[in-house]
Amino acid sequence: MSMTKRGIGVSEVSGGDALLFLTDEQLRQGIEAMYFAYRGFTSAPDAILEGIDYGRAHHRALHFIARVPGMNVKRLLEILGVTKQSLNRVLRTLIEDGLVDSRVGHQDKRERHLYLTEKGATLEAQLSDAQRRQMRAAYRTAGPEAVAGFRQVLEAMMEPRMRATYGSLRDGGA
Repeated sequence: MSMTKRGIGVSEVSGGDALLFLTDEQLRQGIEAMYFAYRGFTSAPDAILEGIDYGRAHHRALHFIARVPGMNVKRLLEILGVTKQSLNRVLRTLIEDGLVDSRVGHQDKRERHLYLTEKGATLEAQLSDAQRRQMRAAYRTAGPEAVAGFRQVLEAMMEPRMRATYGSLRDGGA
């Protein structure tokens, strides 16, 4: 038995499992939708960041430091997937501008643990509020089944190591 749902071919196979058949054109459209969605998702924070000479790397650092206060630099480096040199430039400006506080580790004095200052928390909230509003509106429009499917697609696109990192953050772990 075969059926089409929203232009995507779905074929029933034994055991009730459904196989998804996508054309190259449908995949291209999905790729382009991701590009345009990301552009829309970052436009409001980009406008704020442009006014203070920061970029998306600064926003991502602020986001994850807010998410896990006290995160060490090594963990942030792993999450962001940038070079040590690049992260050091970003952190140096955030620290110099009074947005991030870097504290010596209690157990290992070589470690640096990162915290947002009040000023940093204010900027992070400003950057993220627009994105939360946009996600909330999109989720409401799409509905709960679409939201669950969207998360499944995003998680399936992650490399296994990043999926584990995402899972630990999602579950409240550092």
